[in-house]
Amino acid sequence: MIRKNIVIGAMLGALLSFGTAQAHGFKVGEIEIGHPSSRAMLPVAKVGGGYMKLTNNGADDRLVSATSDRAGSVEFHEMKMDGGIMQMRELPNGVTLPAGKTIELKPGGYHVMFMNVTQPFKEGEMIKTTLVFEKAGPVEVEFSVGPVAGDKNEHAEH
Repeated sequence: MIRKNIVIGAMLGALLSFGTAQAHGFKVGEIEIGHPSSRAMLPVAKVGGGYMKLTNNGADDRLVSATSDRAGSVEFHEMKMDGGIMQMRELPNGVTLPAGKTIELKPGGYHVMFMNVTQPFKEGEMIKTTLVFEKAGPVEVEFSVGPVAGDKNEHAEH
């Protein structure tokens, strides 16, 4: 009986820690920032991408800037198809967050670009970053670093 309780306790502990790992979110004002993540970088890489889900439960706002001590600068970019060619461009005015909407920053769309990275991101690390919203203000977040190739389910549901 004691052995059975120990096994059940260990399983419950594993489930609880799994649930905590999945609940990786932040909030500033009425904006929820869901599961900021990045991918591990190759040793020679100088740029890295960042992804997250932004849910605006308040008035229109805008993600206007970001900083990280791991990058010389942080920019917001958009990738899109133009005449059969994938193009990436900087969003100098940031990312618009309409009231009552969720915007997903993900590979192949809007995303964060960590430029001039001082030390390549390694799987398992957390990259501290400050996001600044036009109305909601600044918030400290951490981007969890996953595998180089990414996880096929990394943006399925956060």
